[in-house]
Amino acid sequence: MASRTTMEQKETAVPVQKDTDVLAAAARMAGEDLCSIADLTSGEVRAILKLGHDVKRNPREYRRALDAKQMVLMFEKASLRTRLAFETGINTMGGNAIFVDQTNSPLGERETIADVARNLERWVDVIVLRTYAHDTITEMAVNSRVPIINALSDFEHPCQALADFMTLEEHFGTAAGLNFAYVGDGNNVCHSLMLTGAQLGANVTVATPRGYSPDIEIVTAAREMAEKNQCEVKLLQDPHAAVEGADAVYTDVCVSMGMEHESTKRAPIFRPFQVNEALMQKAASHAVFMHCLPARRGEEVTDAVIDSPQSIVFDQAENRLHAQKALLLLLLGGLANTASFRQTVNGGQ
Repeated sequence: MASRTTMEQKETAVPVQKDTDVLAAAARMAGEDLCSIADLTSGEVRAILKLGHDVKRNPREYRRALDAKQMVLMFEKASLRTRLAFETGINTMGGNAIFVDQTNSPLGERETIADVARNLERWVDVIVLRTYAHDTITEMAVNSRVPIINALSDFEHPCQALADFMTLEEHFGTAAGLNFAYVGDGNNVCHSLMLTGAQLGANVTVATPRGYSPDIEIVTAAREMAEKNQCEVKLLQDPHAAVEGADAVYTDVCVSMGMEHESTKRAPIFRPFQVNEALMQKAASHAVFMHCLPARRGEEVTDAVIDSPQSIVFDQAENRLHAQKALLLLLLGGLANTASFRQTVNGGQ
């Protein structure tokens, strides 16, 4: 198992300003949307994480990178980590965040999503959406000329997954070859984790109750990525078999926002999938526990696990800031405004 020091030595061997993944991503991603992890190449996923690590180590290097850039966040769901990480991120890089609460007025209700998009593109540089329907993300992207970021939809949670694998790289040195186990509902978080793990060469095993498996289209896409990156994506219905020898064990709530009406039905179905001390003992001795938060303690995870030394849930939460800063820098062309990148990104101009 690689240490943080090993990873830092590996990264400093090639400065991020000269890294081919980062430079290629800076050229291709500027002005593009991030609706799904599937929108990214493996190199671009690596680039976001490499840049995230550098942003975390050297925040002063990026202080003016997004001067005068305007970001609007339109959220239909309540948020702590997503909202504050995006707001803090752009503010500390010279830009500005505008929050529009949509919890009582879903997008498309007061006026069409297309009209909203065509208005917003006249005022802001990037639109961040947290919505129930993935179709809203897609429609906004089709009708807007500025980048759209999927901060969360019913189908994916790409920003979370990027931060999660950045955290795994901090702890293990690389995601390639890791055995990553997800236990619980085959939901939006699960979807993005499968895609991201497959892009980075991690072996991803998902254990869900019968009838709660991840979407087959996502599974197929993840398996195609995994084949290219010499790893695998497996689906099981036995949580104990899934975590056997795992380097990382991940879970999420079994009742996502918007599904509260299913709480009574789901509780007994997901009880055998609770991550507790007995389940964690099936994993490798060095295994870490992960959760996207908020957690329902005593339901999908016990206090003994989430508060244990194995738990890295707050490292994940911290890295939401750095991964999202890296994403904003790439989508908004911010590296060209950073002194250490100026020559390599602008071709020496």
